[in-house]
Amino acid sequence: MTILDDGRTRANEGPAAHEDRLGTALGWFSVGLGTAEIATPGAITRIVGVDNSATNRFISRTLCGARELAAGIGIFGDERPGRWLWGRVGGDAIDLSLLTAGVYRHRYEPTRLARLLFATGSVIGVTVLDVIAARRHAGPRRVSGHTARARATTTVRRTPEDLYRQWHDFDALPSFMYHLDSVHTTNGTSHWKAKGPAGTKVEWDAEIVDDRPDELIAWRSVKGSKVHNAGTVRFLPAPGDRGTEVHVDLQYDIPGGTPGYAVAKLLGEEPSQQITDDLRRFKQLMETGEVVRSEGSPTGARNAVHLLGQHPAQPLG
Repeated sequence: MTILDDGRTRANEGPAAHEDRLGTALGWFSVGLGTAEIATPGAITRIVGVDNSATNRFISRTLCGARELAAGIGIFGDERPGRWLWGRVGGDAIDLSLLTAGVYRHRYEPTRLARLLFATGSVIGVTVLDVIAARRHAGPRRVSGHTARARATTTVRRTPEDLYRQWHDFDALPSFMYHLDSVHTTNGTSHWKAKGPAGTKVEWDAEIVDDRPDELIAWRSVKGSKVHNAGTVRFLPAPGDRGTEVHVDLQYDIPGGTPGYAVAKLLGEEPSQQITDDLRRFKQLMETGEVVRSEGSPTGARNAVHLLGQHPAQPLG
């Protein structure tokens, strides 16, 4: 989104302030809860409804209390609090697993069960707030410079002119970039819609910053986009008259910091994995006229739709 006037700028200040208030509140909550779990573990275990045993007090101090206190200090002391908020989400998952075990163990004790269920419901509510705050801090107001880089290369038996022409048709990129839902080009900019990790939806606007016919295309997201990225694709004649080398170099912000990167990688949706698969399909499209599927091809939520219309790979020879 391009900032057009002062009114638009002021309109964007509200969500930012709300984001800061929520993150600050969760930071203080972490500090307070962590301090209580470390200083009075016996009281915490009784309130929650679990046995006031040495083991549970140890868990309260170390696994829970120290983690909460570290998260709270990190939220206040780090210029990128989003990663600490994502850390809180991971901690919430640990707490929920412990509470679930407690519910099962004390399922026939009404008083303890009621306390455990109340604590479980409270943690679920806090988890929702943690996720909201973490996602907001993973937006365009993240501090610049914390980016990752992905590269991929392939050789295609076609001329640089043919490959440049095909890639420059941005509206057709989803034909081999399966994480893209659509690309629409208007007035020198393009609007992209894509699937993010775990079925999330992302959109951004991009512009061409360097365009050398039959040689190079460079782009970057425009100011105000929710997804910050920049990259180049180069078309170089391959040695020995073997076609064209295609080199893709992508720089991108990591949504959710390190935890977000890890989740995306596990789901096969991290950009370095995506562009490797994209180039493989681009090679197939340019050399055979269609994207060929084999039984071992990577699949995913988005890929499954496209694979329905693809032609199965046939043995060579």
